[in-house]
Amino acid sequence: MKTPDKTKIVFLDRDGVINKIIMRKGEVSSPRKIEEFEFLPNICSALKKFQEIGFLNIIFTNQPDISRGLLKKEELEKMNKLILSSLPIDEIIFCPHDDKDNCSCRKPKPGMILEAAKKHFIDLRKSYVVGDGQRDIEAGRAAGCKTFLIKTEYNKNIKEGYDFLVDNLEGVVEIIKRLNSKI
Repeated sequence: MKTPDKTKIVFLDRDGVINKIIMRKGEVSSPRKIEEFEFLPNICSALKKFQEIGFLNIIFTNQPDISRGLLKKEELEKMNKLILSSLPIDEIIFCPHDDKDNCSCRKPKPGMILEAAKKHFIDLRKSYVVGDGQRDIEAGRAAGCKTFLIKTEYNKNIKEGYDFLVDNLEGVVEIIKRLNSKI
């Protein structure tokens, strides 16, 4: 039996990378209703560029508000449908658990990435993780991916652990293009 060619993927955190985060009582939070969900600027063009250079775009996101009873699964499904109908995203993987559940899919564990790797025959050494938080970076590193941290006002305390620090998704595109032209 012939083995499929390995695919490359850009794994993208959702909140803070694809859409705006919500501040609740001074804390970073996720949208809990479709009305709160708002895409960040220039997301679609950056995602198209990843596809043009041969990458799948997969969102992997912790959504513990489901487990906490603060987000209805129906609302998350509405947000996922909006993303899939508006952006060049190949798949959305989410973890509905909280830390106390000790599951293998909740970031910083790499379970969602490893699941996608099996499903899509991914070469994780040629794949990237883009996030705005420490958990995203740790999950990417644990899976063997190169990692990008998008600078924000709320993550200034993260000083190390990532491979690249960028201002936005366009910065990620430029670095990945440069790295892949050397292959």
